[in-house]
Amino acid sequence: MAGPTTAQRGERKPSAGSGRARSSQPRRPGRSTRRGRLLILVVAVLLALTGGGVWLLYGSSWLRLERVRTSGEHVLTRDQVESVAAVPVGAPLISVDTAAIADRLRKKLPRIDSVDVTRSWPHGINLKVTERKPVLLMKSGGKFTEVDAKGVRFATVESAPQRVPVLELTPEQSPSLRRFGVDGLRLEAVKVAGELPSAVADDTLLVQVRSYDSISLRLTGGRTVVWGSSEFGAAKARALSALMKAAPRAEHFDVSAPTAPAVSGS
Repeated sequence: MAGPTTAQRGERKPSAGSGRARSSQPRRPGRSTRRGRLLILVVAVLLALTGGGVWLLYGSSWLRLERVRTSGEHVLTRDQVESVAAVPVGAPLISVDTAAIADRLRKKLPRIDSVDVTRSWPHGINLKVTERKPVLLMKSGGKFTEVDAKGVRFATVESAPQRVPVLELTPEQSPSLRRFGVDGLRLEAVKVAGELPSAVADDTLLVQVRSYDSISLRLTGGRTVVWGSSEFGAAKARALSALMKAAPRAEHFDVSAPTAPAVSGS
């Protein structure tokens, strides 16, 4: 008897046992699905943290600006500095523009040479100012303009500060005036004042500038010093100190050539 045809063989169905085996295995989620869920969770946490951080810095009362501390002022007063600084008390501390505060102080208070504006968490702003110090005074109309070590004219005062010499700038019509100008000659005087020995600086009443290489000093007791130009200032200062020790009663000193200083009137 002939066996089953090809069509009949193809009509065979899988056994009941094999069907049950396939249907009993649950499908597992793929890796891409698990990674997607994890990513969503991470993003949600980050958003929550970011939102909380923004609220804490800008919306919360915990980090609001409550106080301003000022240091370094001597001639200026605390009220002057803080009034010009205009620090926005009550604002979120993170939002305070420290650079703008520093710029405002330098522009409106020329006596300030530098200022550091820093946040002091959680509630403060610190203002640390450094004031300019006068090394020379320019007298005009009964008042005095203070000049610092950089040659900057920064303040006008009614009375002269103690132990700060007056600058007498009387330049002759000379090549040095055309070359350096009045401002340049003033800087030369500033250099000389900065090189003076401390004992001499305290006794200096006047720094007179006629030209680049004609600078002289008037000291207490009627004494005078011919300094010359601002060049070799350290050597001139050493020579002047030595002369004053050797001839304490002398009236005139010349250190314009520091290798060959001279003294007279002793």
